[in-house]
Amino acid sequence: MRIETVAVHAAFSVDPSTGAVAPPIHLSTTFGRDEAGVPLAGHTYVRESNPTQDLLEEALSRLEGGEAALAFGSGMAAGLAVAQALPPGSHVVLPEDVYYAYRVAARDFFPAWGLTATFAPLDQPDALAGALRPATRLVWLESPSNPLLRITDLARAVSVAREAGAVVLVDNTFATPILQRPLDLGADVVLHATTKGMGGHSDVQGGALVFSKKGDLFEKVRHVRTILGAVSSPFNSWLVLRGLRTLAVRARFQSESAFVVAKALAVHPAISRVNYPGLPGHPGHETASRQMSAFGSMISFHVAAGREAAIEAVGRTRLFTRATSLGGVESLIEHRATSEGAASTAPGDLVRLSIGLEHPDDLVADLVQSLRV
Repeated sequence: MRIETVAVHAAFSVDPSTGAVAPPIHLSTTFGRDEAGVPLAGHTYVRESNPTQDLLEEALSRLEGGEAALAFGSGMAAGLAVAQALPPGSHVVLPEDVYYAYRVAARDFFPAWGLTATFAPLDQPDALAGALRPATRLVWLESPSNPLLRITDLARAVSVAREAGAVVLVDNTFATPILQRPLDLGADVVLHATTKGMGGHSDVQGGALVFSKKGDLFEKVRHVRTILGAVSSPFNSWLVLRGLRTLAVRARFQSESAFVVAKALAVHPAISRVNYPGLPGHPGHETASRQMSAFGSMISFHVAAGREAAIEAVGRTRLFTRATSLGGVESLIEHRATSEGAASTAPGDLVRLSIGLEHPDDLVADLVQSLRV
């Protein structure tokens, strides 16, 4: 079955009691038991499980091709639950260009959890091998990366990590399972901020993990979620589930539009470099072509005149919405270093775009009028 069909039909069924085509939202926080104290339908309390979250997890598992999934209240909660499931003394390897909040988490929280971290340019072929330690238990990959759109050869990285006995997590938020399949390339866990493309409408916060196997790691992470309480609410689970139904169409259209925008920016005299893996000149283009079916909706570019010129260009846009986040139906623009704040390692001349569902020619026109040579 093709991925587009799976996106529509995963966890889908007509409600036998009402005939409803849309899935129900079960808002109850607690669930009944019979006379002997046995749960009537397998659920006891919302922090442990709920029927709407179960539907979302079933759909996510099918989309990514995993055996099990866990939904969370945010992408950060999902990713850090894996870290919290590691034994004290574990070493974690992360990309040099990892999402900035995970860098902050490694600095501010890993030491208290007994973890150490190394950041390495994992888009470079030999960087992972050089970053591994005897205590490495988790290799964290992000491809394309945020915000520089660097590409890591996932299959190669998995092979290197496997020899070291480390678990491999891939943040697939930018690509979504429509464009990239990390579990098929050997990864153990896939991470999503479902707030982004999966939700798709800038109206829900959530996160998810999809596991290749429903084994020991899955059980440990589920225990972290249950006890610490970072579950997805029933309504947010429903909103993400709704977003999945149109994910394939949005991901394909937004990728096509992003390619048009990236090509136009690549020849603009005010721009020194465009970071988009679909462009033949991108250093990760060949790798991305092998492991992605399209190149996604995210673009970043460097303004030749520097930081202030980049900020001013963002301020002059009329069609793009000046806001952070990504994957929604509206196109967004931001000066990334300003958005990330003091912890940012983003270059000062960098502008990040999330391409939405507008016509790409209109987006190009807006960017062109905002840039000054």
